[in-house]
Amino acid sequence: MSRIYFFGIAAVLYLAFDLYIYQAIRVLISDYEVLTRRLVSVAYFGVSLVLFLGIMLYEQLDPKQFQNLRLFITTAFFITLIGKLISAIFLVADDFRRLVTYVMNLMPSRAETPKDLSRSEFLSKSAIIAGTVPIAVFSFGIVSGAHDYRIRKRQIVSPNVPKAFDGLRIVQVSDIHTGSFFNKTAVAGGVDLINQQKGDIVFFTGDLVNNQSDEAKPYLDIFSKIDAPMGVYSTMGNHDYGDYRSWASPQAKQADVLQLQEMHRYMGWDILLNENRLIKEGADQIAILGLENWGAGRFSKYGDLAKTYAGTEEAEFKILLSHDPSHWDAQVRPEFPDIDLMLAGHTHGMQFGIEIGDFRWSPSQYIYKQWADLYKDGSQYLYVNRGFGFLGYPGRVGILPEITVLELKHG
Repeated sequence: MSRIYFFGIAAVLYLAFDLYIYQAIRVLISDYEVLTRRLVSVAYFGVSLVLFLGIMLYEQLDPKQFQNLRLFITTAFFITLIGKLISAIFLVADDFRRLVTYVMNLMPSRAETPKDLSRSEFLSKSAIIAGTVPIAVFSFGIVSGAHDYRIRKRQIVSPNVPKAFDGLRIVQVSDIHTGSFFNKTAVAGGVDLINQQKGDIVFFTGDLVNNQSDEAKPYLDIFSKIDAPMGVYSTMGNHDYGDYRSWASPQAKQADVLQLQEMHRYMGWDILLNENRLIKEGADQIAILGLENWGAGRFSKYGDLAKTYAGTEEAEFKILLSHDPSHWDAQVRPEFPDIDLMLAGHTHGMQFGIEIGDFRWSPSQYIYKQWADLYKDGSQYLYVNRGFGFLGYPGRVGILPEITVLELKHG
């Protein structure tokens, strides 16, 4: 019964909000023919009704059978809701203007020539335009931005780079999030682009899935095509542990985590779970340290950096794979100053922002000190990959999916 009450209250509030926004539409179509006005009204309320019912019935749709439909419903609902909220700002401003006008009309000096209290056509048009812009932008971000992979190239210059590894070409991929994908062809094209970079070594820095290992199954054969002469190394991100869904038992959750790790191995990736690998070229060597997820604040801390580091003391150059960039300031820099380069992801650059030349802005920067691209402190480097996939919103606006190419230089 409580669910019925919730549905009823939500329906009333949603309808009231829709009627409020419809006032702006009604002003704009007031001069149209009757049939046109009716068609516009039916289309507006019809789309709203379909999306509202979709959200209310979301949990009843099987996530495996109706994955894409669930994604479409939630995305369309929230994109249109954002547009309506922005439109409402202009309507509230118009209501404030009308209230002031109403009060002024009550004054004796205005009794003979009262001002018009009807809605402003200008503000109504502004409301519709302002509400349409985010709908158009976020829709374009799905159609065009979701798989618009960009190659980011940077040099890591350090006297610690051994001569034998001078010019080593590293390709980094992060935050694949297979559970969000809806276009296998585009994903396969992204993998082809990874291989076209001809990296000597490839690193994946976590979040293969959103919530559970089954999400990765349709894409294992696609990502198994990633190849590099010196191997593909990977580690775990916060979403890979199943912490964001409920499980029948702790054992079921652990079994799923182990299955996901086996999937890494199936693809030919050397998954590092608080482990390291030493790569030698003659007398020279570098160390690859793979840490399980460790994030500052509320994020999980499965990683043990002391354990991961052990045995790499003599390596001239150390590369740490650690999913969350907050780990760099929280532990890596203060406690392990001889880790030369840390590779991270996690932020996605919030999948929204502006990048023009060297100028970068995203809401992500108000949450993370290091949120995208290359950072340096003393002799230590951090690179934060913007992510290969997406989570929640199935697209990207401004902050596009990334394949990173880093070149090590002795100097």
